[in-house]
Amino acid sequence: MPAIYIIGDSTVEDNRPPFRGWGWALPKYVREGVEVKNHALSGRSTRSFREEGLWDPVEKGLSAGDLLLIQFGHNDEKDDERHTDPDTTYPENLWNYCKAALGKGAQPVLLTPVSRRFFVGGGAMLYTHGEYPRAVRQLAEEKGIPLIDLKKDSRELYLSLGEEKTAELFVRLAPGENPDFPDGHDDKTHFNAYGADRICALVVEGMRRIPECAKFLK
Repeated sequence: MPAIYIIGDSTVEDNRPPFRGWGWALPKYVREGVEVKNHALSGRSTRSFREEGLWDPVEKGLSAGDLLLIQFGHNDEKDDERHTDPDTTYPENLWNYCKAALGKGAQPVLLTPVSRRFFVGGGAMLYTHGEYPRAVRQLAEEKGIPLIDLKKDSRELYLSLGEEKTAELFVRLAPGENPDFPDGHDDKTHFNAYGADRICALVVEGMRRIPECAKFLK
């Protein structure tokens, strides 16, 4: 039975409670016998994921008929050694992952980075990730790679829920609730289990619109 491989960052990885990425929730949506192999890892960019050797087992494991879901961007935009340029190295790195999958007979799928939670006055939201979502959309169109526009879909979800309900999707801790965050924590990027499942449902909706993906789902 073909497998679903996932590469990405902390918003995608299985993680440990109270943090969860949407890849953690995907197994409950797939057909019996389909294995979800989530290789996403916190803090990684398209550059560091390969430089640290995290891509090697994915490339080795990919087989004909498999699916590769690719979502990076949160750390590509950081101003450190993980940084990539949205006009050059970022799409180049994404395309290299796609080419490797295609060379194995697997189907790559590009996802724009999921939106952060930054509300402003009047219930409006700031746009996050700058030019990186545009770069993913452009690459998908130019190369004919299926696209799930998770940036757009998650932003629309947040706006429909409103500021307070959207906050319930993210990790929020009161002072003393978690020893790792003695002063409390109000995260605007990382999801709790409920939020990961809501975001995963958006990914699944996108997958159902792509014939190469829909066959993997219940």
